[in-house]
Amino acid sequence: MSTILITGAGGYIGTTLTDLLLENGHKVIGLDRYFFGQALLGETLDHPNFTLVKGDVRSCEKELFKGVDAVCDLAALSNDPSGDLDGQLTTSINFEGRSRIAQKAKEAGVRRYVLASSCSVYGAGTGIASTEETSPKPLTTYAECNIKAENAAFALSDDDFCVSALRLATVYGLSKRMRFDLAVNIMTYHAFANNEVQITGGGEQWRPFVHVRDVARAFMTVLETDTGTVNGEIFNVGGNEHNYQISTLAYIIREVLPFPVAVNHVLSDPDRRDYNVQFSKINKVLGFEPQYAPVDGAQEIYEALKMNKVRFDDKSVTVKWYKYLIEADRVISEVKLDGRLLK
Repeated sequence: MSTILITGAGGYIGTTLTDLLLENGHKVIGLDRYFFGQALLGETLDHPNFTLVKGDVRSCEKELFKGVDAVCDLAALSNDPSGDLDGQLTTSINFEGRSRIAQKAKEAGVRRYVLASSCSVYGAGTGIASTEETSPKPLTTYAECNIKAENAAFALSDDDFCVSALRLATVYGLSKRMRFDLAVNIMTYHAFANNEVQITGGGEQWRPFVHVRDVARAFMTVLETDTGTVNGEIFNVGGNEHNYQISTLAYIIREVLPFPVAVNHVLSDPDRRDYNVQFSKINKVLGFEPQYAPVDGAQEIYEALKMNKVRFDDKSVTVKWYKYLIEADRVISEVKLDGRLLK
């Protein structure tokens, strides 16, 4: 049994990874600010091998890592729009915070560190599928911070501290911390709620896609692989057959659903992010293959919406929830008196 510290354990991927590791006999320390609440963790809160730590990657100390065998560093202001909301804040969390986690982990004697990065680092593609050797072309603060965090972590890598980075395709699928600001998820929601799938950004831009449970499997695979194979390595996480243009994805989702759905282009700014990605390395080196496709994600989300197991609200759109928290913090700060709100 290993003890795994997950930063961002209350997030879209973090909640899924936490449960997968617990199911496979590991102990999990879940570090997060829990911006989206702790209640969404459900039965995980009472699991005997789960420890919740409410904290910030920018301030937690070396003592937190005592007895920890590996760190999965997921904490970040997620996605490009959220990252651009406040560039300084994004940098302090997504780069400086994660760099600090890697440093503290190494100082504490943790043996493994796995960073959640993103295929968004490829930015504007060249028309040729990007590999781990392709020079990144980040177009957003979020993407730039991923590259900086990778570089900072790999600088710490040695025989005693195994560092790996997973560049994730665009994630989709059901999660305890549900998100409806991801392409497959939001298209399925609009189809369910409005009988239409909306195409934004022009629709010709390419994206790779991967299910959130496959992402969790990829992390666990790296953790369970010998360090000589994964130390100092970057792996794109996804499947070669799951690169789609956004317009094609819309029609795929339309065909999955058991009712008429219109496909409509929505006027919006062109999306400069345009990349397809090669995932052969993770398959060849780790034997990893995705178990799910976007059709599976659309089907499960539709069923969950139909049964009222998930809902669309401000918490499910990351940038909206961050904006709400920022504004709420401003208002509360203005009305507090002597450090108190109502008492």
